[in-house]
Amino acid sequence: GVAQGSTVQLLAAVLSSALAHSMARSRSRDSRRSRSRSRSKSNRSKDSRKGDAARSPSRSASPRAAGKPADYGVETMKISDDDAAFILGKGGKTKAKIAKVSGAELELFERDLVLEIRGTDRQRRFATKYSKCVMAQRVGPVYLKDEDKEDCTILDIPQEAVGFVTGRMGNFLRSTEDEWDVIMFFLGVDGNNRNRGKESEQLAIFGSRRGRRGASLKMMSAAETKVPGYFTDKIKEDPEEDDNWRTETQLFKADELSYALGKQGATRRKLQEASGCIIQYVGSTCFFCGTNEERGKAKDYMKWLFMQLEGPVQVDYQSRSDCTPVGVPADCVGYVTGARRAAMSSIEAECGVLMFFVGSDMKNRGGGGSETLLIWGPDRGRRAAELKVMSCVETKAPGFFTKGLKEGTDDGSGFGTDTLLLKDEDISYALGKGGTTRIKLQTASSCILQYVGNWVFIAGVRKERRRCREFLTWLLQQRRGTVTVSDVAGRDDCTEMHIPRECVGWVTGNRGTELRRIEQETGTFLFMALDKNGDERLLILGAESGGRHAESGRGQAERLVNELVQERLSGRGGGRRGDSRGRGGYGGGGGGGYRGGGGGG
Repeated sequence: GVAQGSTVQLLAAVLSSALAHSMARSRSRDSRRSRSRSRSKSNRSKDSRKGDAARSPSRSASPRAAGKPADYGVETMKISDDDAAFILGKGGKTKAKIAKVSGAELELFERDLVLEIRGTDRQRRFATKYSKCVMAQRVGPVYLKDEDKEDCTILDIPQEAVGFVTGRMGNFLRSTEDEWDVIMFFLGVDGNNRNRGKESEQLAIFGSRRGRRGASLKMMSAAETKVPGYFTDKIKEDPEEDDNWRTETQLFKADELSYALGKQGATRRKLQEASGCIIQYVGSTCFFCGTNEERGKAKDYMKWLFMQLEGPVQVDYQSRSDCTPVGVPADCVGYVTGARRAAMSSIEAECGVLMFFVGSDMKNRGGGGSETLLIWGPDRGRRAAELKVMSCVETKAPGFFTKGLKEGTDDGSGFGTDTLLLKDEDISYALGKGGTTRIKLQTASSCILQYVGNWVFIAGVRKERRRCREFLTWLLQQRRGTVTVSDVAGRDDCTEMHIPRECVGWVTGNRGTELRRIEQETGTFLFMALDKNGDERLLILGAESGGRHAESGRGQAERLVNELVQERLSGRGGGRRGDSRGRGGYGGGGGGGYRGGGGGG
């Protein structure tokens, strides 16, 4: 017994040392030295590459890059220690932003002070340019050559509005960058010493054409509030217009603008998401920017929005491909709409659609029959909104949508819907408190998941539907005992982690509280499962892989689990949560050996 105890202590010490070393050297990508092994094909490919800073400045794609474009390659950039911190940004956000806007993959080797850029010629060129611009801001003004303006929009901002559009600590610029996937900074500005004698300053916006236009209009809207008429007295044409892409404007009165904007801009956002057209209000002028089809939809939706002020709206929707009609029992209309339209507005915001009842008078509702609800927007958004409405109606009128329904699977590879029937106790467990379990599975699988009565509707492309059904199956198996998932080697949506035995209860938490916290923060689905050999490990499931510095996805979930393991092995958390988390032992917390982030009606 003494010998065994010494062995366990020695093993714990070795594990603690190895894990601490692994975290300190997180830039190393040799998966053989880690206790967690990602089964994602992309991660395995990434881990197989060695971070050799001495490689050639550029090279063509290797045989391992099979399926990559012909001009796919790798370049490296030597940087200083200060530049490395600037490129990385807080929590790695700047590096992630450069990668997202350029489309390239970036890896920063902080010990060797080397930035590795992988991608096509175009992606590497853009990523290199963005990186140099970011580093240049650290030491002085940034200037661009003509050849650097290929993917750039230059917007003149009046001097008195510069601070306003920048925001406190640059927050407004950063939030706009995140919204439109662009990179922005002022040109020719030397740190805090702005040239106050200039009438305007030039804001450089890098990214896709749509992203740059959306960000430009948002900056114009902000500046116009400080300097009225600066952009609207003489509206300039979009220099990137073509036969299919252009900008149109519409002038609103003050009361019309307030209605079209909505509370905190909610109405503008829903029209924009439903139509796919950029919609922005600059002063009293509405800008519609996008393709001919997108602008046509946006203007129609705006017209119907104002028609609702005058009474029932009559729309010829049968010939439209962007509309889904839903019959709603007359006595359920108020329930679907909600007080002051709150329930319907919530669905619109969540699904990115526009909804209204057609040809009905709000004041004279009631009696029998049904009314037609029109849902406008993209296919996926319309289907999600339709299923939410069906779920609401089924609560008030059981069987209205499910009577005579049969289980079925769409055999097509494109967008479709599968249906299956669950028992009362299973549907309660799969729903979770406040619907949290349903939302978790929907987010992790990247598939629409909705319960209409006891019926499960799974909508998406075939890969998404298959993934969602598997996640739901594994969830329900947790109610009946231990879950066995024999092999995940062929999956691109799973990361498996082997947790030290003495850390399992700490990682799962009391009744799975820690796993649920990680799931909620990262948009993943976690549970303990046996492999084909009967060994238990933690599975992290999710469609989003999550990069090294991403705030969501499997990668972030893995990092959070590693933190808990390190916390337990080092003894830092023993006194803080040991009582509530240790009693479950290897069963993963209290409550009868809870093993995952399941439901609980």
